[in-house]
Amino acid sequence: FDINQLTGSLPSELGTLSRLTFMQIYHNFLTGTIPSELGALTSLTRLQFDINQLTGSLPSELGALTYLTWIDLHGNRLTSTIPSELGTFTNMKVIELWDNQLTGTLPSELGALTSLTWMQLNTNQLTGTL
Repeated sequence: FDINQLTGSLPSELGTLSRLTFMQIYHNFLTGTIPSELGALTSLTRLQFDINQLTGSLPSELGALTYLTWIDLHGNRLTSTIPSELGTFTNMKVIELWDNQLTGTLPSELGALTSLTWMQLNTNQLTGTL
């Protein structure tokens, strides 16, 4: 579903695809929020919805995705803080949340991501100290 002209919102029914390990729907015109039901995709290793027009927050339910190694949501209109649950992904290698409207401070829990090799958070409205 990459680099198309898909419109509309992400359906909550995506959360029923229990065997899914890779979800990549980037560079479209998707709007709305990220469904909290995606937290049920416990086999997911990669979540990529970059370059759409998604709004709202990062659902805390995503913290249940313990096998996640890559999350790329850059180039949207996300407006929440970065949830501390992101710090629970022991296998996480890549976090790309840049070019959104994220606010607040970086959760200290991100310091526990010992497998992390790439994190890009620029072009947001983050504050505080490192």
